[in-house]
Amino acid sequence: MVSAHKPLVFSGMQPTNTLHLGNYLGALKNWIRLQETMDCLYCVVDMHAITVDNDPKALAAATREVTAAYVASGVDPARAILFNQSQVHEHAELAWIFNCVARMGWLGRMTQFKEKAGKHRENASVGLFVYPNLMAADILAYKATHVPVGEDQKQHLELARDIAQKFNNDYGVPDFFPLPEPVITGPATRVMSLRDGTKKMSKSDESDYSRINLTDDADAIAQKIRKARTDPAPMPDSKQGLEGRPEAENLINIYAALAEEQPDTTIARFAGAQFSTFKNDLADLAVSKLVPIAAEMRRLLAHPAEIDALLRRGADKARAIARPIMTQVKEIVGFVS
Repeated sequence: MVSAHKPLVFSGMQPTNTLHLGNYLGALKNWIRLQETMDCLYCVVDMHAITVDNDPKALAAATREVTAAYVASGVDPARAILFNQSQVHEHAELAWIFNCVARMGWLGRMTQFKEKAGKHRENASVGLFVYPNLMAADILAYKATHVPVGEDQKQHLELARDIAQKFNNDYGVPDFFPLPEPVITGPATRVMSLRDGTKKMSKSDESDYSRINLTDDADAIAQKIRKARTDPAPMPDSKQGLEGRPEAENLINIYAALAEEQPDTTIARFAGAQFSTFKNDLADLAVSKLVPIAAEMRRLLAHPAEIDALLRRGADKARAIARPIMTQVKEIVGFVS
């Protein structure tokens, strides 16, 4: 059955640590493409950031830095709605209702909670446990239909679909909330660590050489790529030649994504070459693509009041969409207003 809901994109990133190449290739480049053809809301999810211990001053600075990264990468506030989550109270209101819709067993199966809480589950915040309910509220407060996500967030999006379906069924309002669809595209949707091709590139990795930060200068970018882990074999001449070579595959995928070509094209171009040659070309390409982003971020961050004003304008637009939806939700569940 075709949904009656208007196509709408929602996505966001946490303001924790500096964004990196994985965020750019796996998310931001897709956001930029989507804003050309669809209505989009792009959020700095600062409420998610306090599910673990946080420094308030650092959080405020990181919120501005992530906003600057969005804009410097090409997110256009004139085309997409750009805001920070905490300014739109409908997220928190809907999250509470979803806390009462979702089941403990559903949340207990979330692998990211198990990974983040580790052996200290009893000391983890309740917020970390119900994080996926807030993520569902982020999406459904706007009745968003499409969500650009990484592979690691697909389970949370499936939960958001389950919550939407259960709400619709429990309250007898078929198709009130859409069942949002994941948008996963591009050759480098899951960028891996430069030090270990079996692990995802992460903001929290102790080694700065495991990632390329969007704030890195040309020398840092080139040095990290040249020091990236590889194997002694030359570049393969087909995808089959990448089997068992995660670091080689990761670097080829990064090149292909930055060059906006398919990995097969990259493989054909460098087939048989030594990795030292390939890395030099990859470093030049990465510098040409990423250094302008870092420069624009520095320019934007020199004017924090302008970033704050941009976020307030975006929050006003976001609330204008979420408010009437939340009013309907309250009526549906029986709240008196």
